[in-house]
Amino acid sequence: MSKIAIAGFRHNHIFELFDKIAATPDCAITACCEEDPATCEALRNHPLCAGKPLYDDFSAMLEEVECDIVGIGDYYAKRGALAIAALKAGKHVIADKPLCTTLAELAEIRRLAGARGLKVGLMLPLWSAGNTVTARNLIREGGLGEVQAVAFNGQHPLNYGTRAGWYFEEGKQGGTINDIAAHGVDTVCFLTGMKFQRVAAARTWNGQFPEVPRFQNGGQFLAVLDNGAGVTGDVSYFGRSGLPSYWRFTVWGTDGWLEFNCHEPGVRYASGASNELRTAPPAPELPGYWPAFLDDIAGNPGAFATDYLLDIAEWTLNLQAVADRSEH
Repeated sequence: MSKIAIAGFRHNHIFELFDKIAATPDCAITACCEEDPATCEALRNHPLCAGKPLYDDFSAMLEEVECDIVGIGDYYAKRGALAIAALKAGKHVIADKPLCTTLAELAEIRRLAGARGLKVGLMLPLWSAGNTVTARNLIREGGLGEVQAVAFNGQHPLNYGTRAGWYFEEGKQGGTINDIAAHGVDTVCFLTGMKFQRVAAARTWNGQFPEVPRFQNGGQFLAVLDNGAGVTGDVSYFGRSGLPSYWRFTVWGTDGWLEFNCHEPGVRYASGASNELRTAPPAPELPGYWPAFLDDIAGNPGAFATDYLLDIAEWTLNLQAVADRSEH
């Protein structure tokens, strides 16, 4: 039986993890923790937390609760410290992205996981979706030739006024690229089988958002894969829900092209000498990040395992760091 304690409920992504745990035999949530007083009080009446010990002190929960895994969903800049404390306590960690907001925190997470034989998971769902698997198969089977360039658009709606207020507080969000881009970085690596080699350029800025002038709601970057192919990404908070531009990926190869998004089933592509556009249906979805995390803990790591995920977090933090150094 895997016993999981959940820490941090100030982002609603964490409730997705509850659903995955509930659907997994031999897994159970043993306790919940929220250190923000108002959020903790609200959780007392939440059905997912009913019947479970509810802590307002993370250290106390680590000391008193029997668990193998700690799931983390607090505000972004707090996640690194929670992950480090959990690893020091001998617990595996799975977190919503971003895992942390500084490269120093990530280095300590990597050191602790390696030294103690612990595993780290990230809640990244795009790689296992049917369209992504179909696109990966087309690329890996040579249908596009050598990958030359990839572009993705992960623009999100800002939802100012309904999004959690901490998001716009100084020092809690940690940067729009680091906030969103891990999904795209992971998907590009899954599609191409390549790694990010370096950052060519990155920028964040306040784009027509006078309500919080210091908040950088624009985020774009240019990076290079290890075969020299270029990657352009836009993860700005300029988007609208439900549009085909939400998580749209385009890949150009020496012998073809493909494109897909996360709303419309199917991958459009052209291959060989013909410019005829064809559509390949979504493949069956892969099991996803939660089974992959459990496999990693069980000693059966696949491609979506701790070292790979820490690399994804590091490349994303490097993108944010370049943007932070650039002129807005």
